[in-house]
Amino acid sequence: QVQLVESGGGLVQAGGSLRLSCAASGLTFSAMGWFRQGPGKERELVAGISSGVRTYYADSVKGRFTISRDNGKNTVYLHMNSLKPEDTAVYYCAASSYGLPEVVRHYNYWGQGTQVTVSS
Repeated sequence: QVQLVESGGGLVQAGGSLRLSCAASGLTFSAMGWFRQGPGKERELVAGISSGVRTYYADSVKGRFTISRDNGKNTVYLHMNSLKPEDTAVYYCAASSYGLPEVVRHYNYWGQGTQVTVSS
């Protein structure tokens, strides 16, 4: 059974930092990533990483967020710095059993989501 379990969300002030973690089990994934869905917004791909070194970042988070992956632990991390109120969203870990980290439709497994709230 495939499971993606997120942790690390919470409330932080603008300018602060958070690290999200997602532990995967049941399968080895070709790509893992983080999506987010803010209030009244569509879900968007924030960052993705392959099993190697290939990464993808949305323009809105480039230079502030860093995605990393521990293949031995089957865990992906999202390091979020210089957080802004507009980063407030539910963040979802996602994984692809076959695809590329920058292709949204390739993600076929999802976590339950973790809330990140950035206060101004």
